[in-house]
Amino acid sequence: MTVTETLSPAVGAEQAPTSAEEILARARAAAPLLRGRSEEIARTRRLPDDVVQLVRDTGVFRIGMPKEWGGPELTFAQQTEVIEALSYGDSAAGWCAMIGMDTWIYAGYLDELVVKEMLANPDAITAGLIFPVGRADRVPGGYRVNGRWPFGSGVTHADWVVGGCVVHSDGEPEPGPGGAPVNWRLMLARREDFETVDTWHTTGLAGSGSMDYQATDLFVPEERSFDFTNPRGSGPLSAPDAFLGNVPGVPLGVARAALDHVRELAADRVERATGTPWSDSYRVQTTIGQAEMELSAARYAVYGTLHELWSRLEEGKQPTPDEQVSSALARVNAFRTARSVVSRLSDLVGTASIYQTSPLDRWLRDLHTMCQHILAQEQIVQSAGAHLLGGTPQAPFPLGLKG
Repeated sequence: MTVTETLSPAVGAEQAPTSAEEILARARAAAPLLRGRSEEIARTRRLPDDVVQLVRDTGVFRIGMPKEWGGPELTFAQQTEVIEALSYGDSAAGWCAMIGMDTWIYAGYLDELVVKEMLANPDAITAGLIFPVGRADRVPGGYRVNGRWPFGSGVTHADWVVGGCVVHSDGEPEPGPGGAPVNWRLMLARREDFETVDTWHTTGLAGSGSMDYQATDLFVPEERSFDFTNPRGSGPLSAPDAFLGNVPGVPLGVARAALDHVRELAADRVERATGTPWSDSYRVQTTIGQAEMELSAARYAVYGTLHELWSRLEEGKQPTPDEQVSSALARVNAFRTARSVVSRLSDLVGTASIYQTSPLDRWLRDLHTMCQHILAQEQIVQSAGAHLLGGTPQAPFPLGLKG
């Protein structure tokens, strides 16, 4: 009996969203409610339980569930729209949603028995870092896992947690498949099996709760471990970098929120020196026009490459190196453009933007923190150039890593 035959009725729970349109509509409806909780989210350095439920009820955590399992199976572009809508409301909520929806991407590499268990909650949330900073020693039936992982975004409210590990046998690292130097696998366990360490005291994205988490002699059965080499299914969601598609939705949503905020402010503002309304100020008009131009260009680059990537994978074709490069560079550009736009909007608003009561202050700090993520770093750009020239990349390109 297949996973679908066993558990697909549970996926179609009453009142659960079943289409991309409904999930996006719910995300947009949730945005103003999230905006109203932003200060609290940042202050508590995690998403409050009722906010987690609000986000969960949008259906965002099921957007990567394949149709064959009863899920909506949103395309990369549709996923990004949902993340963008939530991020328009609150940066941390959007970030946690982007991380937490990986449940069904990971499930595509897991044993069928584990997938059946996970399908009992189609809105399950996953957190964790896939970098192999942990250690997994082979023991009968599975692994003994030890390690401490940083950047566990959403680990305070996740249902499942993953941790990347180097597999050891008889005390020595195992060689990886295909000649890889080490055997790198992800270990999956319930959140309560890990201990969190409150390290997340940052200037931005404070509400994401991206603290460290650790495990000591945790037994993980073999069927709850996986790598990205043998997907169970086929299609775009089975691509090894499928979980990266929606990442740009966060900076794009935040920058859009900031731009709309300043346009609203402009309705009642005048230039102090001349008394000219902002709507008629050349300085303000130019800044707003430039911001709209740059953000629109960055957004269309993201969505254009995502549409192309999905279409190619849907046809059963592997993306070309140039297509992979385009997608990765559009992702980096979205982060950098969003930060640049919000920084210039803050300059335009002036001293009023420096107070913590101003959403511009929070948005700028959030974007600065986002831009320190590996996916927005210079090594991704270098690796793109290396691929185009046949050189040596410095990053695990085009994947990058999410966590």
